[in-house]
Amino acid sequence: MEIVEDRYGSGSTLITSQLPLKTWHEVIGEPTFADAILDRLVHNAYRLELEGQSFRKMAAKTGDETNSD
Repeated sequence: MEIVEDRYGSGSTLITSQLPLKTWHEVIGEPTFADAILDRLVHNAYRLELEGQSFRKMAAKTGDETNSD
């Protein structure tokens, strides 16, 4: 919450997560903090939801676990 509060309104913040937004309240565990965090993150946000198979899972199936950076 402190990080989100410090960044709110002062510049861009990039958040990545494998958790769907609907599960954040449960994971954070404190409804008041979850509401405050989500209010600040979702307001004026661009959300990109990726679909498809995980690259990590696909690499594990083929045995190719090299980093492709």
